[in-house]
Amino acid sequence: MSCVSRYIPVMSHRTSRISRTGRGRFGRKRSVPPPLTDIPGQVHSALAVDLPDEDLTEDLTDALELYVMGSKPRCEEAEYLELMEDAIDRIARES
Repeated sequence: MSCVSRYIPVMSHRTSRISRTGRGRFGRKRSVPPPLTDIPGQVHSALAVDLPDEDLTEDLTDALELYVMGSKPRCEEAEYLELMEDAIDRIARES
């Protein structure tokens, strides 16, 4: 019995046509990430982490208008109002 070595040609990634067709290193397509345009949605989701659902409405201005002063302890109320006003200012500034 004799050993016969077989040669199987393998295309290298650097010389193949596939890697030369508008793809970057490692064969991935080059792309630019989409710009972050949903600022109100991002701010709203950040607030949703910190606040309970009943304190948060879709429109933050409505949430402030519907809020009843004195319905929470003072420290919680001050923190809630500050979070809401900061979020509204951030949306206005970044939009």
